[in-house]
Amino acid sequence: MKKNTLKKLMALGCAAALVFSMTGCSGGTNSASDTSDTSSEAAEETGELQDAETGSADGAEYNIAIVKQMDHASLDEIANAVAAELDAIAAENNITINYEVYSGQNDQTTLKQIGDQAIADGVDAIIPIATLAAQVMAVCAEDTQTPVVYAAISDPEAAEMTGIDYVTGTSDALNTDFILDMMLAANPDVQNVGLLYSLSETNSTKPIADAKAYLEEKGISYTEQTANTNDEVISAASILIADGVDAVFTPTDNVIMAAELAIYQDLANAGIPHYTGADSFVRNGAFATCGVNYTDLGTETADLAYTAITEGMDGLEDYYLSEGGIITVNTETAETLGIDYSVFSDMGEVVEVQTTEE
Repeated sequence: MKKNTLKKLMALGCAAALVFSMTGCSGGTNSASDTSDTSSEAAEETGELQDAETGSADGAEYNIAIVKQMDHASLDEIANAVAAELDAIAAENNITINYEVYSGQNDQTTLKQIGDQAIADGVDAIIPIATLAAQVMAVCAEDTQTPVVYAAISDPEAAEMTGIDYVTGTSDALNTDFILDMMLAANPDVQNVGLLYSLSETNSTKPIADAKAYLEEKGISYTEQTANTNDEVISAASILIADGVDAVFTPTDNVIMAAELAIYQDLANAGIPHYTGADSFVRNGAFATCGVNYTDLGTETADLAYTAITEGMDGLEDYYLSEGGIITVNTETAETLGIDYSVFSDMGEVVEVQTTEE
């Protein structure tokens, strides 16, 4: 298998949002009753045999575990979209898809317990969201070869999630250079950029290396601050503010995302725009991004999981790159910063959002 640009596997709508909890919440769509009469018992048995062979006929029932690495806006958005698309798939195909959504609270032991229980329950697939969740679920499913269809791994190769027969998924690989181009378009006089990320996040490794290479080529200095807890993120942001950086860059880092609501106002009040790797950061107060829409990513992941369950893993790629390219700007933060973001209009489609504290 090799990577390939993701093409939608099914053109299906989305249904209502799902409320998540650590213990999970059941969902799914029951198959509609068949009002037509069968002509004979033999014909009915033949139909059942055909159903079993196709794996996608009316009345089939599947069980799926959706496992978030932790709770925060980005991963919640993806899980919500996965659940909604599974509901849509069930309704469209007249089948039942039962699913439960779990959060591992960013703890490897908790994730392992969730994965082991899902395998013991005999689920048909596991959909882990974010790198650590995917890595743990792949280990849990090794003996049974249960399909693991992950969402939102920025660098699947670095995460060692390629070349595994029962694993595939969607990647939200970041175009770091483009985001930094946006930074310079808004302020060509940037002299020092803060790099705020977590050393525990595999997702951040390549984008941070790319950012350093970009800034070095441009002759722009950078200041690194790393953090692994909410309190450390707040402290790191305070240090960058005290150092007087001109802007801050954070990739699709789950640790920083979880603390965005706690730091965005201080950064904005200090006149420091926060450029990030996902639009969910921006809805939590960061200034701007250009990247993947996580609702679309979740929808694509659910479609891929359904294909893995019903058609098998043969022919599926190691992973699929989700289409990005949408610039998202927080208008409230832009106003606080005093930045005219109309400059981004020449760079691509611009979506305006406001801060949503969730």
